[in-house]
Amino acid sequence: MRKQNGWLVGALLVSAFALWLLLAGPERILGFDSGQAGMVLLMATAWLSLYRISKTPRDQLEGMASPGEWRAWLGLGFMLMAVVYFLVKAQVFQQMSAWNDPRAAAVARNLVMLLIAWAVLSNVLGSRWKGAVQEDERDREIEKQAAGWGRGALVFCIVGIVAMLGFSPTEKLQWAKPFVIANLLVFALMWGWLCEYAATVAMYRRDSR
Repeated sequence: MRKQNGWLVGALLVSAFALWLLLAGPERILGFDSGQAGMVLLMATAWLSLYRISKTPRDQLEGMASPGEWRAWLGLGFMLMAVVYFLVKAQVFQQMSAWNDPRAAAVARNLVMLLIAWAVLSNVLGSRWKGAVQEDERDREIEKQAAGWGRGALVFCIVGIVAMLGFSPTEKLQWAKPFVIANLLVFALMWGWLCEYAATVAMYRRDSR
């Protein structure tokens, strides 16, 4: 157990450093783009975690959390990173001079890499419980309630965007270019998913107490 906790703490520390490089680090470090270096380090940590999970006995995973709670924590972690990264880099989309702006393309590419890592890690984690019961009535009820929270957050965000665009003076909407509005809608989706996963984790934690 001590070895397991040590690996987890190490992975969290490396991930925190990678996020610092990605979000708030200097523009360049050792001659390399710090954002790209942070994303590579974050992906490497995710793949190492993937390998570790694939080698961890299933009963040990079940002792830490149920399959549904594992999925919720994983989704919460990746969506939180995606939302924070999107908010920090939002000015990149506002400053776009062309549809193929390289800075905006880099932000979109990093978000896609996060999505791919999340999908692969979720698939491997799910395979650890292949052939076993992965959900029961409690899991389905938690999923149903959490989905309601996610829908509510999505609707709230969409209504906020509509109100902002509909009631703001035209001269204050110079930033509202089609690509920016499209990314606002993407953010609304990510916000809904983030709230859904956060609600799922909270409900599992409440039940465990």
